[in-house]
Amino acid sequence: MTLNSMKRITITLPDAAAAELEDWAIQQGRPVANLATFLVELGLREAKDKGDYKPTTKKTVKE
Repeated sequence: MTLNSMKRITITLPDAAAAELEDWAIQQGRPVANLATFLVELGLREAKDKGDYKPTTKKTVKE
């Protein structure tokens, strides 16, 4: 995935979740946004694998 093919979004997290995400990112030496991107992609992949999410748009990239 290239930078040009990425979309910027905004999310709102509870303070505790935001603090834990920031702490985790610091432990891994990466930006919070990078860790959040990884976690969202991981969640989508797991949902597809379990059959909880079936892509319906043509924009979905198959891996």
